Amino acid sequence: MRYMRIALLFLLLAGANGCAAAGRIKNIGKAPDLSPTENPASLYGGRTIAMPMPAPDAEAANANSLWRAGSRTFFKDQRARRLGDIVTVVIDINDRARLNNSTERTRDNGESAQIPAFGGLEQTLTDILPDGANPAKLVDLSSGSTVRGEGAVDRREDVELVIAAVVTDVLPNGNLVVAGKQEVRVNNEVRELTVTGVIRPEDISNANRIDHTQIAEARISYGGRGQLTDVQQARYGQQLYDILFPF
Repeated sequence: MRYMRIALLFLLLAGANGCAAAGRIKNIGKAPDLSPTENPASLYGGRTIAMPMPAPDAEAANANSLWRAGSRTFFKDQRARRLGDIVTVVIDINDRARLNNSTERTRDNGESAQIPAFGGLEQTLTDILPDGANPAKLVDLSSGSTVRGEGAVDRREDVELVIAAVVTDVLPNGNLVVAGKQEVRVNNEVRELTVTGVIRPEDISNANRIDHTQIAEARISYGGRGQLTDVQQARYGQQLYDILFPF
């Protein structure tokens, strides 16, 4: 039964690995397929975003005036402001973090008990205890522990990208929900860039561009898929072993 269980476990792992690798085997020798063009609203789940909203302001009309309150241009505002409009997002991330931690702890414990004399009953105690028991050395316990840990983080990230995003929703206070995705295939490797978030129309420059630092709830993802990405990852069996092995 023991060997049968081991064999069954290997069969289950092989089946799971086979299902995951079936698509890769089918595409041997072929470049990765690009994703079809789709509704950008699905990038953030396709759900309506609910956020705290201020009370709507009544816009006062000026008699005999062509100027509209809140407008930044006399003729027409060319910046993104409606559903389906496109805005350019400039991603320029230059972050650096450095952290050093050190922890050290030492603890010693000791307990000792003895009964050299107990009203003459120590001999009875000796008869009850195993052979060779000595009441003068009845209990003698000691323990000690030492913990020492050190950690260091030195990380630096530089990302410079530009992507066009689409306005997928207009919130009641006028803020815009934007989402964009870009795919570039070079040989057998596909690079993917995804950005979503909420922006203010007044933060959009006259060139219809906005920096990533002005995007609220920003979600920026830059990665890839293809042969090089597969080689850089550990095999499925090794990943499963790392998760299940407790030491």
